[in-house]
Amino acid sequence: MKFNILTLFPEMFKPLEESIIGRATENGKIEINLINIRDFSQDKHKHVDDTPYGGGAGMVIKPDVVYDAYKSVEKPNSKVIYLTPQGKTLNQKKVVELSKEDDIILICGHYEGIDQRVIDKIQPEEISIGDYVLTGGELPAMVLVDSVSRYVDGVLNEESINEESFSNGFLEYPQYTRPEVFEGMKVPEVLLSGNHQNIEKWRKEKALEITKAKRPDLNN
Repeated sequence: MKFNILTLFPEMFKPLEESIIGRATENGKIEINLINIRDFSQDKHKHVDDTPYGGGAGMVIKPDVVYDAYKSVEKPNSKVIYLTPQGKTLNQKKVVELSKEDDIILICGHYEGIDQRVIDKIQPEEISIGDYVLTGGELPAMVLVDSVSRYVDGVLNEESINEESFSNGFLEYPQYTRPEVFEGMKVPEVLLSGNHQNIEKWRKEKALEITKAKRPDLNN
């Protein structure tokens, strides 16, 4: 899978070079292509924004630079996404759906946003990561890349994906490791028993218990 990320701040994406996503990139499971929107400015000072028509605070990113950046990577099969607070909230169902794509273009807004005309022209799917406002689309783009990449074949083993939170309608059961006793608290005996049937039963019960307590809406 290839992620083409249109941004004014490509340096913000350094964290994606680490951990699971970094290894997936090194192993060729995913590709992250950063496109600096500023490179498409025709202004000698590389300006990409201007004051909004009608007045108001802040600056608006010009439509031509975004469109030219988009056209530089567009393919017939590209899935185009604009990260915006006005979009539908990202959830696990959408994450799994997007993991089936081969080529994703992510458009990161900044400042007061992007001129509406280029959004109307491109007609991307609009996605939000929550009902709050950030300074730009870079952090939401990283969240989307991270969450979607985990479902790309070969990035994680299937067992890890199937048992994590939201994958089966429940939150994940509690996890424990060594030492066996910490601050007087012991690991549940069932996990030390070696009885895999009992362990599986305990995990399912705990997953249901945690989901009912913390996110009862997931099983409504």
